[in-house]
Amino acid sequence: MKTYNVALVGASGAVGAELISILEEISFPVGRFLPLVSARSAGQKIHAFSQEYTLQETTPESFKDIDIAFFSAGSKVSEQLAPLAAKAGAVVIDNTSFFRLEEGVPLVVPEVNPQDLTHCPKNILANPNCSTIQMVQVLNPLHQAFGIVRVDVSTYQAASGAGKRGLEELKAQMAGSTYAQVFPHPLALNVIPQIDVFMDHGYTKEELKMVRETHKIMHADFAISATCVRVPVLRSHSESISIRFKTPVSAKKAHGVLKNAPNIVLVDDPANKLYPMPITATSTDQTFVGRVRGDLFDPHTLHLWCVADQLRVGAATNAVRIANEWIKTH
Repeated sequence: MKTYNVALVGASGAVGAELISILEEISFPVGRFLPLVSARSAGQKIHAFSQEYTLQETTPESFKDIDIAFFSAGSKVSEQLAPLAAKAGAVVIDNTSFFRLEEGVPLVVPEVNPQDLTHCPKNILANPNCSTIQMVQVLNPLHQAFGIVRVDVSTYQAASGAGKRGLEELKAQMAGSTYAQVFPHPLALNVIPQIDVFMDHGYTKEELKMVRETHKIMHADFAISATCVRVPVLRSHSESISIRFKTPVSAKKAHGVLKNAPNIVLVDDPANKLYPMPITATSTDQTFVGRVRGDLFDPHTLHLWCVADQLRVGAATNAVRIANEWIKTH
């Protein structure tokens, strides 16, 4: 079996840890593994692929003879070093927001647009925003079946979407602290209708990401409005999605489509209190969908609820799926 030399930039972070775990779980054909971090974290030890590794500082010279380079260390690091890794011959799979909307960089969710991997002139592939990934996994099969006219989505995003510091801040507040630095207000026993900064038109950057990234991934231009909210959940993002179609669509028809969609799990039995929740989606690699129902007034509109682990489905799992698809394509 052919193996691939793999570098992981941000190996000590939350997404980095999940990437390693998933690569191990699926027995990804790793030849040489190079865990890369900032100068501050270099020298620490991690265990991966049945052996111990020393974390190494990321430098422009780190990518010699690397086949696949995962980047999960922030936009500034990706901006500076991802092009150098690509120039050295590695295919870069970037988990940050820096390249997502750049011309010539495929923005990929393999269940939706694997064909975009065939044209990668910059040798850089972008991993979408976590909330976008789980939403397009649900929207795409419905769009193919019925034609979407408009989407309105409200997100309920977990603290770990802000990284380790966000997770630690919520845990500290749950223990009694009122100190807030990662989030604009205390998150425990609260919800915050702001993720990222506000723009002049009243939407936040996070909300605009969902709009623009969805259009790029799905090669569609239907109307989208997003409201992104931070909630006091440790892990896994939830979304309430309202979808208007070109033709009338019943919940039963939508069930039939979603049951056959890749990496979608339908959990929709309200009578028995069965519906997706963060507590059941956490540490899984599927997007869970439930509460599918027709609108009371408009037969063209459906409403549904979806939940996915944003560290895995929304980041690490999708990145590994991109790598697997890239291997098949090339």
